[in-house]
Amino acid sequence: MTWTMPPETAPQDRIWMAFPREGATLGDSASAREAGYAAWSAVAHAIAAFEPVTMIVDPSEIQRARRMLSGDIEIVERAIDDFWMRDPGPTFVHAADGSLAAVDWIFNGWGGGDWTSAQNDRGVARFIADLVGVPVVSSLLVNEGGGIHVDGEGTIFLTDTVQLDPDRNPHADKQRVEAEMARTLGTTKAIWLPQGLTRDYERFGTRGHVDIVATFPSPGKVLLHDQRNPAHPDHAVMAAIRAQLSEATDARGRRLEIIDVPAPDTLTDAHGPVDWSYINHLTVNDGVIACGFGEEVADARARDILAAAYPGRRVVSVDARELFARGGGVHCITQQQPKPRVL
Repeated sequence: MTWTMPPETAPQDRIWMAFPREGATLGDSASAREAGYAAWSAVAHAIAAFEPVTMIVDPSEIQRARRMLSGDIEIVERAIDDFWMRDPGPTFVHAADGSLAAVDWIFNGWGGGDWTSAQNDRGVARFIADLVGVPVVSSLLVNEGGGIHVDGEGTIFLTDTVQLDPDRNPHADKQRVEAEMARTLGTTKAIWLPQGLTRDYERFGTRGHVDIVATFPSPGKVLLHDQRNPAHPDHAVMAAIRAQLSEATDARGRRLEIIDVPAPDTLTDAHGPVDWSYINHLTVNDGVIACGFGEEVADARARDILAAAYPGRRVVSVDARELFARGGGVHCITQQQPKPRVL
């Protein structure tokens, strides 16, 4: 059987999300928890203006979810651990006949962090596949949706510190990982990045997810995080990655056109250097849900860049500071379900 992951710009049937529940990620004060609920709800409502949203809600949060979410958002009750749907959720792919299937990676809580449990979340992908009524493509690779990006024409971004993480895949090497991506996603050319952003290696990080570093708005083009301030450690990180990508070719043999997306001006928060990134956006039907950071000039500049990279789509910013404070952004808390492909 041949499977192919479509680009995230392909037509979609809906977006899947998970509603926050109490725990280490949400926060240890009432104000922090309320801010988290509000941030997730704001993203859901922004998406719902473009296409359907289905929210997985833990039984402990059903009443709150019904109170905070509009009737446009479908609620499905199921026990969950965390609420970063991109990662334990299914990676949808097309079969050769255009029908839909769902890749079920092994999920172990981003390498088994002590602050989360994968007991419930490791079954989320299969649960959603059953709801959608599509077959499951099982994988023995520990991986998360935020750890990959594809261009839809055979190219995939991977990161040394994610797929080759000894706490994820202790016996893997690049050849084995690439073979599994070819089997499950139909990719033929892997571009391995050496690392992710600095903050992503702290306690609540993913150890290098690519979806705050680089993405393909279309084949042959890369939107790349650009930290221009030398005082920030990601300045050096991104300079090295940019140099690498400037020499890279994709699955079709093309040199990549790099579109730099400058980071916000804010460099630090109470915990150190921030990893605020406009790369962590979500494409939806006719739109883009972008991260905003309360910086009028920088946010507007990012919207303009995204609008040019995704012609014909309306770009909407949602304040993502409370998302990043918990370890991710708009892309991290969502998972797209593409439409079956009409042959």
